[in-house]
Amino acid sequence: MESQLALIEQSFNYRYSKWVREALDELPDNFTVTDPSISGHPIVFASRGFLKMSGYSKEEVIGKNGRVFQGPGTCRRSIIEIQEAIQEERAIQITILNYRKDGVPFWMLFHMSPVFSKEDGRVIHFVAVQVPISRKPRWSGGGSGRDGVCEGGCRSRDIMFGSCRREVRSDLVLELDRVLALERRFDSDNLEDEEPWEPSEQEKRNAAAAINCILSLLTHYSELTGKLVCGKRCNVSGIGRLGASLIIALGRVKQSFVLCDPYLPEMPIVYASDAFLSLTGYARHEVLGYPCMLLSGVDTDPSTLLQVKESIQTAQPCTVRILNYRKDNSSFWNLLHVSPVRNASGKIAYSVCVHMEEGCGYRDDQGMSLEMKQRSTVGAVKVAVRSSSMGASSSNS
Repeated sequence: MESQLALIEQSFNYRYSKWVREALDELPDNFTVTDPSISGHPIVFASRGFLKMSGYSKEEVIGKNGRVFQGPGTCRRSIIEIQEAIQEERAIQITILNYRKDGVPFWMLFHMSPVFSKEDGRVIHFVAVQVPISRKPRWSGGGSGRDGVCEGGCRSRDIMFGSCRREVRSDLVLELDRVLALERRFDSDNLEDEEPWEPSEQEKRNAAAAINCILSLLTHYSELTGKLVCGKRCNVSGIGRLGASLIIALGRVKQSFVLCDPYLPEMPIVYASDAFLSLTGYARHEVLGYPCMLLSGVDTDPSTLLQVKESIQTAQPCTVRILNYRKDNSSFWNLLHVSPVRNASGKIAYSVCVHMEEGCGYRDDQGMSLEMKQRSTVGAVKVAVRSSSMGASSSNS
């Protein structure tokens, strides 16, 4: 958990100025920011408005996936549409039933938009604005709304006791409050059986305006670090850019590994797992785009390096024991397994390098040996790549 919190901090600290969180917190909107490059696609920022609306604390939300706010009444089709938007790296505005911490459901307008790196076109974050949908007025003819407030500012319970008069018997007031509370609770409990509430045009405009405001802030605070972001992908051919859906799928593989692009000079790293970052001490931005032999040092055997390079270039699997170095220059014996990874069409897309430190006891409760773990990791990566390439093909057809 500590390693993930460190990645969450890096998610903002590397890309934006240190004042970005304070600026975002001053916005009145309900929104979250997620990072698809971190395992589990967790929330890395939650606004004060969102925390108040959902009933959760900051500590209960940061590091969690947005599905924690879904429940038994959440439409499966809506979830799939959101997942498809993430896969296709596009914006979406949809009505969905979510749940507060106390279990009370509520309809909201969900507006999500990707945030791109201006340098290489990668998706850096997703911003999701949540606007609660106001229900149509319950009372008609009296000018009162859902909360029972009349045009003159008096509550409906006062009208019931006589022409907006406040001096009423306390026992009657308490009883009516109890009835209204039960009614509101009944309404909430029955939301799951209702047709989706339709947002008003004003609520749609509010959601879009909030997205634009947040993107504007993120762009401004990225300019201060020189790591520019934007709301639309620039026409830049990034080095080995991976789609968000593939990154999220790879994040489910918990072992230490990297993907390299065998077609580019020095075969740069295009993906690094959280476990690899934890093993080596590097941050993600210190790894992506760098040569696959990043961990080599003064005492690394050149012949072993050559063997690994030839394995990648010829698309042949190999397993070696190689002396590598962490970011702090401490050395460790790396039990490295390299294997080609093909996409759905059968073409070699990447090379996967599985890194495991010697002496760390790679035999779990199921009795999996080191070799079995390496093969299992390679197999999981291959499934993720093939599934992602199949999805990309179908979405483009």
